[in-house]
Amino acid sequence: GPTNKQYSKQCAFRGREIMTRDLLLIGAGGHARSCIEVIESTGIYRIAGLIGQPLEIGTSELGYKVIGQDEDLAQLVEVHSQALVSVGQIKSATLRVKLFNLIQQYGFIVPTIVASSAQVSKHAIIGSGSIVMHGAIVNAGATIGDNCIINSRSIIEHDVVVGDHSHVSVGAILNGGVKVSNETFIGSGALVKEGLTVGSRCIIGMGAVVRRDVESESQVVGVGLNE
Repeated sequence: GPTNKQYSKQCAFRGREIMTRDLLLIGAGGHARSCIEVIESTGIYRIAGLIGQPLEIGTSELGYKVIGQDEDLAQLVEVHSQALVSVGQIKSATLRVKLFNLIQQYGFIVPTIVASSAQVSKHAIIGSGSIVMHGAIVNAGATIGDNCIINSRSIIEHDVVVGDHSHVSVGAILNGGVKVSNETFIGSGALVKEGLTVGSRCIIGMGAVVRRDVESESQVVGVGLNE
């Protein structure tokens, strides 16, 4: 399908006949609120409702109702063709991975969401189900995998690779050529030196400074790994 920018141009061309696309959000917590704001900023999607826990059904987030739980997705896909995982990710990506696989199994289209205030190079690639949040920068040659969170004001420099189901948190900086493997969390304000590799299922703590490669399943805190 068209990219956000292409679709926005199509909407502008249609003038008053702007067409929106229904989108279900899978998750009804704090991260869902951030997702709602970003999705509204695009002007492309109509949030059809949220999928939450049984006790959350009937409650609202920013004016959008929790209309069902995971078990209802088989019926809801007949009405709403698109869905996005809106559960957050800090220590583990397990729940986001499970939900992403679930909506794909049910046949939902899983779009890529880019905030109106984000700057994404036309020479970058962003995977299905990933969200680029307000003020983030994704530079030329960067590749973001599926089901990722590129959070507010984070910087993904040129030729960076971010694996599937990873979360680059608020204000984190991945310098040129950095490679981050699948299911890794990069904490707020963390800084990764150019050209390094961070393995899969790592936790890079808030404010960490990473100066050498990080093996999979590792945790880095504080000043991180010095040269």
